[in-house]
Amino acid sequence: MLLLALDTATPAVTAALHDGTSVVAAHSQVDARRHGELLLPAVDRVLTEAGLRLDAVTGIVVGVGPGPYTGLRVGLMTADTFGLALGVPVYGLCTLDGLAYAAGGEAGIEGPFVVATDARRKEVYWARYADARTRLTEPAVDRPGELDIGGLPAMGAGALLYPDTFPDAREPEHVSAASLASLAAERLAAGEELEAPRPLYLRRPDAQVPKNYKVVTPK
Repeated sequence: MLLLALDTATPAVTAALHDGTSVVAAHSQVDARRHGELLLPAVDRVLTEAGLRLDAVTGIVVGVGPGPYTGLRVGLMTADTFGLALGVPVYGLCTLDGLAYAAGGEAGIEGPFVVATDARRKEVYWARYADARTRLTEPAVDRPGELDIGGLPAMGAGALLYPDTFPDAREPEHVSAASLASLAAERLAAGEELEAPRPLYLRRPDAQVPKNYKVVTPK
């Protein structure tokens, strides 16, 4: 097994390789405006670091969000393209689940917690977890002031942005492809079926046709 994991659902452009036992290479760079520019160089960097070629990859893992339309589609389209070109399966994983998986490691969280990422418009994408591997609620988008998390620990950029709602906010701020790859490898080894690589937007894109738009067609 050699999984290539990608995620562009947050400001972090992140890629990693996992050989079924451990992460062999990982790279992340935070830049919310350059997903399209940074993703392929990130993939090239992890392949070079591991001393491997792209055709050695046996599966693609991609974060499906929730996330903003523009950034999210970069990772999904890249994953689909790699899958078609290499003839390998493409697996989707909720980006929030990738952050949650890091809870037992980098964040050191035991027991229930919340993951919240920045959804812009003064909102957060969020979900509640029983532990690092078990999500209790479907991903949602809400204003922080409307949430009552009961003082649970929280992780992610959304939690760090709104301390009144998330008083026990912790790192990591953004998802890493290394966590996504590790979670995917664990689930695949257990014979679990992963999600389809389809975007989880939760709301309509920012760009819309004006309400009073006048269509002009030739006579």
